[in-house]
Amino acid sequence: MVDSVGDGLDRALEGAFTRPIPKSAQAQMKYLVKQLKGTRATAELLGVSQRTVERYVVGQLKRPRRDLAARMEREVRRRWQPQVRARAKERAATTDGLVFATRARFGFTAAPGTTDDARVRDITQALPPRWADRLFTARDEGATEQQLQRIAAEGLAEMYFRADNTRAQGLGVEFTDVEEIDFEL
Repeated sequence: MVDSVGDGLDRALEGAFTRPIPKSAQAQMKYLVKQLKGTRATAELLGVSQRTVERYVVGQLKRPRRDLAARMEREVRRRWQPQVRARAKERAATTDGLVFATRARFGFTAAPGTTDDARVRDITQALPPRWADRLFTARDEGATEQQLQRIAAEGLAEMYFRADNTRAQGLGVEFTDVEEIDFEL
């Protein structure tokens, strides 16, 4: 499975959580019902019947199918500790920035006669707050994975390959065949 920029950003924010997410199916279902303000909305979100949601809440059902368990955990993670998540985003976008680690194929375009063949590289690079802000803002506004990858590639091009635009002016970087993506706050 190839990682995505969006998933990497979500994992980075989860690293800021101060408490673990609920473990049991009953606790997860109760949390979702509370967040969505009802069993009907929770049932629609998870693609199950309202009665099934009610049975998990009261503890009649305890072990969800694998696909339902994965959906429940994903939706709980998406909503867990929103204030902690918001503070972590704000800190990354204003003061701390983030660290971007990737394994992908990088190729370059520059002045005629100065191209470099693409090759797979492992790169870990600190990106300043302006890039964290661009990534989180684009993610929140519903950017596609390709748009997020383009922003990440621009950040790597500027900070890693052009050394914060102090060298290799005009060097364009192609970011393809992504194998791994990880972010840290």
